[in-house]
Amino acid sequence: MPLEPQTKSLLDAMKAAGGKSAAELTVEENRQAIMNRRELAGPPESVAKVENRTIPGPEGQIPIRIYTPEGPGPFPILVFFHGGGWVIGNLETADAPVRALTNRARCVAVSVDYRLAPEHKFPAAPDDCYAATVWAAENARSIGGDPSRIAVGGDSSGGNLAAVVALMARDRGLPRLAFQLLVYPVTNRDFNTASYRENAEGYNLTRDAMIWFWNHYLASDADASNPYASPLLAASLTGLPPAFVITAEYDPLRDEGESYAQRLREADVPTQHKRYAGTVHGFFGYGGVLDLGKQVLDDSAAALRAAFGT
Repeated sequence: MPLEPQTKSLLDAMKAAGGKSAAELTVEENRQAIMNRRELAGPPESVAKVENRTIPGPEGQIPIRIYTPEGPGPFPILVFFHGGGWVIGNLETADAPVRALTNRARCVAVSVDYRLAPEHKFPAAPDDCYAATVWAAENARSIGGDPSRIAVGGDSSGGNLAAVVALMARDRGLPRLAFQLLVYPVTNRDFNTASYRENAEGYNLTRDAMIWFWNHYLASDADASNPYASPLLAASLTGLPPAFVITAEYDPLRDEGESYAQRLREADVPTQHKRYAGTVHGFFGYGGVLDLGKQVLDDSAAALRAAFGT
C-alpha cells in the first residue's frame, strides 16, 4: 500500500528539516541525532518505580534501568535492548517505549545499556546483553520478578541482540526464556534483498546507513557469518522460545526479519509475524506522532501478556 498519511507527513517533515542519513554523519553526530528524536515517542508514561543500577559484565559494569509496574508481584520480566545499529542509542532513547511495555504487559522491564561500537566491536554487545539476561534470571526475585517467566526483546539492532541472546541461552543451557519480541530485527548482513533494493533511500533508514552501522560494528568481514552477529545464518533455530516478529513495509530490514520468522516456524518455534503496512523503520519509537506507533506497542504488550500467561 502507499505510505500511510501520518508516516508520509513525518517523512516530509524530516526531509524539510534537512535531515541527513546516518552514513553522512559522524558517530557523535548520530548519537546526538537519535537523542533529538526522542520526542517522537511522546510523553513518557509513569510507572510505579524506576531504578538505575549497574551490574557485573564480562568487561566491567553494565548500566541497566529497571522499571516496575503498579500492583503486587512477582511480575514476569522483559529484558530489553535498545536499537541504534549497535553504535548509537542508550537507556534514554528506549525510555518511553519501555515504560509503555512495562505498564501494558504488566512486567518488570530491565533495559540494558550495552557497550557500543566502534569503541567496542562485536561481540561486546551480545556478550553484555547475554550477561544482563543471566543476571535478570539469577536476581529475578530481588527485583520483584518471576524467574520462570523471562522474555527478551528489542528493536532493530536491539531485535538482533534479542534474537542472538535467545540463541546463546539455548546453546549454553541457561537461562530458560519464555519469549522473544523482535521488532524489525537485523538478522543478516545482506544488502541485496528485495526490501533493501526497494527501500534504499527515502524511508528513514537507508541502505547506506546500514552499511555504515555494520562497518562500525564488526571487527572483520568474517564476523558477518557468525550466527551471534547474523542469527539468520544459524545452522538450526530449533529449541528457541516463541517469538513475535514485527516488520514494516517500507524498511530495508523487512525481508530479513520475515525470513527469520519463516525459519523459526520451520524449526517448529511458535511464531507470530506482523507486517505493518504503509510505515517505516523506527515506527516502534514514534508513538507520539504515529497511530501505528501506539498500535505496535499495544500489539507487543498483548503478545507478551499471552506468552507470560497474564
